[in-house]
Amino acid sequence: MKTNKYKPEKKDKKVKKKNKKNRKLGKATQEILAGDVFEKKETVKWIPFILFLTLLAFLYITNDYIIESKVRKIGKLQKELMELRYEYVSVKSNLMNISKQSQLAKRLEKMGIKENKEPVKVIRIQSKEK
Repeated sequence: MKTNKYKPEKKDKKVKKKNKKNRKLGKATQEILAGDVFEKKETVKWIPFILFLTLLAFLYITNDYIIESKVRKIGKLQKELMELRYEYVSVKSNLMNISKQSQLAKRLEKMGIKENKEPVKVIRIQSKEK
């Protein structure tokens, strides 16, 4: 039968690598905050690109703001359009009701004008041909 042998864990190596990464990150952050980054020639070459990215970010934010305001305006205009449609339908139905012959007769009766009960007589004149 084989005997068990102790094998050291590999986690210790990973922890050391993480500590090195954390040190590098801390060092980079410290350089940025201290302003040492701008003294290096390599970073000075990147300044136009960083300014370009800043401009793009500014344009993106501006574009988003303009689109949001237009969306709000479109929503407001759609609500107004719906209200105007409802008003149009109600005014149209009132006009249809008022323009009925019976309704006109009632309104004109108050003014003293009565509806003609007799049918209209047509007078025809025949011309003499020579």
